[in-house]
Amino acid sequence: MEKEETPGLSGNFPFDEMIERLTRLFPEETAPVITRLSRDTNKDPFIILVGTLLSLRTKDETTEKVMGIVMPIIKKPLDLIDIPLNELEKLIYPVGFYRNKAKILKEVASVIINTYGGLVPDTIDELLQIRGIGRKTANLVVTEGYGKPGICVDTHVHRISNRLGIVSTRNPDRTEEELRKILPRQYWIIYNSLLVTFGKRICTPLSPKCSQCPIEGICGKKGVARSR
Repeated sequence: MEKEETPGLSGNFPFDEMIERLTRLFPEETAPVITRLSRDTNKDPFIILVGTLLSLRTKDETTEKVMGIVMPIIKKPLDLIDIPLNELEKLIYPVGFYRNKAKILKEVASVIINTYGGLVPDTIDELLQIRGIGRKTANLVVTEGYGKPGICVDTHVHRISNRLGIVSTRNPDRTEEELRKILPRQYWIIYNSLLVTFGKRICTPLSPKCSQCPIEGICGKKGVARSR
């Protein structure tokens, strides 16, 4: 019989201390590309949606470069409908899986126009009804595009939340579920941005840089076999 996952471990985890230290270490300019897009475009939900879909399995540097080309040309869902597929593919190259993403962008734009009157939905449940949009994308659109509470859990957030001992979960969806129970609501939006930067620079998947970590003293180091 499969062992049951342990629910959220830490209702008394020092979130205030963690967030304060990470915020000091990582100023706004170090934020992930989607967070910076949100600031630069005054929280445009459509641009956030396009940027997030392009960013999947793609490095931030590549996403940022491609979005710099895309944004002057594609400003609303109708622009995605009007542009020929082959031109869209050329426009978003070299993001990962660009051909598949071009098709998804067109399908998503069609649903937004035909079902939602051209406006990107502002709830996670509605966004998840659109083919091609998963929980990560939905949460980022809601938080970065609309400034509404949500917890975006990607591989960094899932890994670090477990490593710290905040949760003990096996997949990002369950991590999101448990974090919604214990993470103070005022940190929901910023949690992803901080942990993504932290995960890329210090709390790496293999051999994390524990000697440089500002929250080393409050980390459970779950599953850490080797560190620097």
